[in-house]
Amino acid sequence: MTNYQFPEGFLWGGATAANQVEGAYLEDGKGMNLADVMPGGKVRLNVISKPGFDFKIDTEKYTYPNHDAIDFYHRYAEDIALFAELGFKTYRMSIAWSRIFPKGNELEPNEEGLAFYDRVFDECLKHGIEPVVTISHYEMPLYLITEYGGWRNREVISFFERYAIILFNRYKNKVKYWLTFNEINGATHLPIMSLGFSPATEDVRLQESFQGLHHQFVASSLAVKACHEIIPGSQIGCMLIYMPVYAYDCNPQNVLHAMKEEQVFNYICGDVHVRGEYPAFSKRFFRENGINIKMEEGDLETLKQYPVDFISLSYYMSRTEKKELTEAEKASGNLIAGVKNPHLQASDWGWEIDPTGLRIGLNQLYDRYRVPLFVVENGLGAYDTVEEDGSINDDYRINYLREHIKAMGEAIEDGVELMGYTAWGCIDLVSMSTGEMSKRYGLIYVDKYDDGSGTLERKKKKSFYWYKNVIATNGKELE
Repeated sequence: MTNYQFPEGFLWGGATAANQVEGAYLEDGKGMNLADVMPGGKVRLNVISKPGFDFKIDTEKYTYPNHDAIDFYHRYAEDIALFAELGFKTYRMSIAWSRIFPKGNELEPNEEGLAFYDRVFDECLKHGIEPVVTISHYEMPLYLITEYGGWRNREVISFFERYAIILFNRYKNKVKYWLTFNEINGATHLPIMSLGFSPATEDVRLQESFQGLHHQFVASSLAVKACHEIIPGSQIGCMLIYMPVYAYDCNPQNVLHAMKEEQVFNYICGDVHVRGEYPAFSKRFFRENGINIKMEEGDLETLKQYPVDFISLSYYMSRTEKKELTEAEKASGNLIAGVKNPHLQASDWGWEIDPTGLRIGLNQLYDRYRVPLFVVENGLGAYDTVEEDGSINDDYRINYLREHIKAMGEAIEDGVELMGYTAWGCIDLVSMSTGEMSKRYGLIYVDKYDDGSGTLERKKKKSFYWYKNVIATNGKELE
């Protein structure tokens, strides 16, 4: 197809996360969170995921770009005005848990933190931009990590529920769309980011990760219950990293291996969130991996009674798997990679580019769950160059976004119910995986560099004008 029919009211927009844009990491009563102790640079994930990481700041060894980020905390009005100029129908953002509850376990919230998000939402609504808000996006309060052991501790469920209820009551007239946990299924590979702990050994990683996930599943269902009770007409969804898994070849052993990998990574979390129950295949997987999830009476009933309304997802790449692979065959990727796919090109950071995989993934998800889908992250991290005349000609980003939007158009034609699309990093931000500013995703350039220097001036890239026209034509004009 060449002329795509996106539905009327399609939610075009962009996405960021609080810890990657706000800065102001200790202002107005905010407490420390995980992102505040994450060092910058390509060593980031290696440092924080190792057992023994002390969750302390060491400025002699590392930089901490999230402390200042791009200063959205003080520049939100300027940035939201740029989003409005782009024509955004929606802005997917997150709230920093430790701005609301600095330690995470307090009984009363921090009013200054609540007031900040009031100002942000008011600015969005002034411009006709619908907020889509992630309740927890890789920024667990540090106190809950160091003193409670993160989501391994069931007590954290009640802290999260209190936090969510505060948000729903405070913003019930401003926010209709909510997401519970960002990329929840990534926890099985890197629990530190969303579960707030690093397993002591590889032997206990799966046990501890799925126990922590179970606690998040219960917390998510309780949030769904509260959201529907407090905000009539609201919609609350889960958020998955979605990666279609291809078999490397037609060897049945590789096909079976790819199927199993896809089941565990893509569907356990989705099934619990949407179907309200653990899938049948999980029983064998848990048994063979020595996983014994401790549940309390009523947990399974809670999961069944309060499923999410829709699935939101990040899509950056597909994954190719074979049962046995050498180190040289491994690909790079977003938390998990697999084997290099000989049919795909890769980004500057080694993430394979596969627009068709998005169409495949949307079909797979909709066929399985028959609930609305929402692509809330998709974008290209790349090196950008500012020309002498000040222009930033990021045709590579335009090409990436165009092909993925086409894939969404094809999926809609296939029968998929798609709510919207928010391009990731609509404004340059601190990369989650590497803590770099040089890994730029934005349609808007921010004059900030890996060494912390820069004026923070905002500049429109070529992709800014292209995406503005895409939104204005509801996806009809993509060239």
